[in-house]
Amino acid sequence: MNLDGNAAAGVLREVFTEEMTTSECRCESCHRLSALGQLLMYGGAMGVVLRCPSCTAIVLRVTSARRGWFVEMRGVIHVTQAGPVADS
Repeated sequence: MNLDGNAAAGVLREVFTEEMTTSECRCESCHRLSALGQLLMYGGAMGVVLRCPSCTAIVLRVTSARRGWFVEMRGVIHVTQAGPVADS
């Protein structure tokens, strides 16, 4: 079963401490630029896997353990999060 990446909002918020579903990432496999909320989420007791909606490559994995969060972003070229615009 898969859901869109918005279903991973709670886990992403805990790991990154900010709202991340609107952040954009580029898939390493096909180079598609997508918001994290557009990725396909597969999840269960073991954690969350986010896949590219275009090529279905694994983009991001998040699992939790007693020692904290484990995040693998091997399938991401970069993640961009919009921030406040600096005054010049």
